Amino acid sequence: MITGKNYIGNQLKAEGTTTHKTVNPKLNTQNSTPFYQATLNEVNEAVALADSAFKVYRNIPGEQRAAFLNAIADEILALDTELTDMYMSESGLPEGRAQGERGRTIGQLRAFADLILKDEWRNVTIDEAIPTRQPLPKSDIRKTSIPIGPVVVFAASNFPLAFSTAGGDTASALASGCPVIVKSHAMHSGTGELVASAIIKAAEKTGMPNGVFSNITGSGRVVGTALVKHPKVKAVGFTGSIAGGRALYNLAAERNEPIPVFAEMGSINPVIVMPNVIEKKSAETATTYAGSITVGTGQFCTNPGLLLTLAGDKTDAFIKDLAEKTVAIAPQCMLHPNIKDGFVSNGKIVTSQPGVEIVGQITNNIEANFAASTICTVSGSDFLTNPKMHTEVFGPFSLVVKAKDQAELVEVIDSLEGQLTGTVLAEKEDFTELPVIADALQAKVGRIIFNGVPTGVEVCESMTHGGPYPASSDARFTAVGLGAIKRWIRPFSFQDWPTELLPTELRN
Repeated sequence: MITGKNYIGNQLKAEGTTTHKTVNPKLNTQNSTPFYQATLNEVNEAVALADSAFKVYRNIPGEQRAAFLNAIADEILALDTELTDMYMSESGLPEGRAQGERGRTIGQLRAFADLILKDEWRNVTIDEAIPTRQPLPKSDIRKTSIPIGPVVVFAASNFPLAFSTAGGDTASALASGCPVIVKSHAMHSGTGELVASAIIKAAEKTGMPNGVFSNITGSGRVVGTALVKHPKVKAVGFTGSIAGGRALYNLAAERNEPIPVFAEMGSINPVIVMPNVIEKKSAETATTYAGSITVGTGQFCTNPGLLLTLAGDKTDAFIKDLAEKTVAIAPQCMLHPNIKDGFVSNGKIVTSQPGVEIVGQITNNIEANFAASTICTVSGSDFLTNPKMHTEVFGPFSLVVKAKDQAELVEVIDSLEGQLTGTVLAEKEDFTELPVIADALQAKVGRIIFNGVPTGVEVCESMTHGGPYPASSDARFTAVGLGAIKRWIRPFSFQDWPTELLPTELRN
């Protein structure tokens, strides 16, 4: 049952009077439940509980933390249709997407549970003493990894489950031994409260300390700012816009004790379409990419927002086919009115630039929060002289850049900001050109894809979901996959420490 209250540790509270309601974007109506914005007193109480819980939770064995993560997965499954119904009413997304995202959330939790059953993730190293070494003896030094402290996670808007309350940031932080305070996304507050209730039940069933998890709401910046500036918070996880991520990064840097903000932000995910693909697989590629551009109403951080190819008559035919196939896909609902407003305004920024031609756009009357898919094109020379064309249009939108030759195509890649992904579509006859293109992309992206689509991020140990700024705030870390745990730990060395007092993983 939804209460609209905040979970401050294992207690539901609503001390304040400021409320907001979520929106059903498909119906363009408000949902009925008012959600209470956390007061500063509730924020402070949640952080104090997390700090107290950390002293216990950090030393709980991996087997017990794994049981906690698995219990969270079980409790989320037990919510059954109550959760998927709420998800759909707050996102406009279909039941199949709700079930798929729930499955990914469960899979992430269980994957991190399996990871921490063993200690390999701690990256242990042991340098034994050499007391007879000359001219000085060598000490016994052993290194492990330890959790950094309470973590604040900002729930994402585009994945109400998999990147939100019990999503990858929360799962990886809890796995590492860090308590988590989630700042629930205002437009998914009901979904967030249901998932939070599952986490609290799991914590109580597995004997975790009160404060290991809290879920607080607020539709403005007050709550988020207070969390990031709180001196007992030690790290932040964020998925969202460049503006939002940078604001949090700046707040964290201005603290007396600066803390890391692991922000996954903007990306237009360039796709290089090589000449022989246009020659041999034009129709097939247009069909595939029309689907990739519009899947989930284009509301994926890996959406292919930029296609790069070489100018020519066959390229023009490919772009026309891509546009026709894209706009032939029925308009879909966006997650909430704010995202629709951003899609429209950022789309206008790009399409209003000199040299940009709209090749295809849905122009029929569509419902309030639905998106008008758009394909446009521009020359390489115009793109190179106008940074506004780099603007991320979060939704079913893609700009096709026609370079005059391979040299200009590489120059266009070099001009880009950091991206999550880069994709190369090529035939074997194109291979001689690929080393230079791959080198250029490596400098700009976190993951390079061959003959595929960037949409879809596998949760596994080898996945990198991050990239140079502004794709993420620190390209050394991933927001998806088992490597995400490394964001919430730090190296720690014991020197000449008695063996019986060492952590288990450091003993001989």
